[in-house]
Amino acid sequence: MNLLPQDMTAAPARVGAARIGIGGPVGSGKTALIERLIPEFARRDIPIAVVTNDLVTAEDAERLRRSGLIDPARVAAVEAGACPHTVIREDPTLNIAAADELEDRFPDAEVILIESGGDNLASTFSLDLVDWWMFVIDVAGGDDIPRKKGPGVLKCDLLVINKTDLAPHVGVDLAAMTAEALAVRKGAPIALTDCRRGEGVGAIVDRIARDLLFR
Repeated sequence: MNLLPQDMTAAPARVGAARIGIGGPVGSGKTALIERLIPEFARRDIPIAVVTNDLVTAEDAERLRRSGLIDPARVAAVEAGACPHTVIREDPTLNIAAADELEDRFPDAEVILIESGGDNLASTFSLDLVDWWMFVIDVAGGDDIPRKKGPGVLKCDLLVINKTDLAPHVGVDLAAMTAEALAVRKGAPIALTDCRRGEGVGAIVDRIARDLLFR
């Protein structure tokens, strides 16, 4: 499935790695999305690194390191130790330091993905931390999520509606959910993904390559 409108405005060529936030509720599929994004970036010869956030563990980082999809050294873990949004919004210094260290160690990296710990619909990223961010929701979380108009849904650069394959099994009208999301976001871009099959993920990387990396 492809991205729905709209295009971002192009900007001059950037210096350093693009820092991209990935937020969303627990279980929406953020880590699964990263696992699908990694090979898509590799196919386009775009080197990346990843910072994961968990409260008091490095569980998501270890999952990625064991995956065989990426050099384990390119994955850093930040333990938030409090509300997940604290280290991506109120005081993002831990994440900034982790991203800086990865960029110093891997100067070839064109993208650094920063995955928030699972949070609620109010979760947003500080623009001191990221250049661009996406928010992941899933159909199993309920087709009323767009109507709740949380800041994560409204303010992200890209809203990802994941687990589209589950829609018929959980009684969700995917077309209606998508239309409501477009309406509350006033046409800002949306991606529909099925991370189990990898559907829709390539279009996200194409958008990032075009609009952030200008390639």
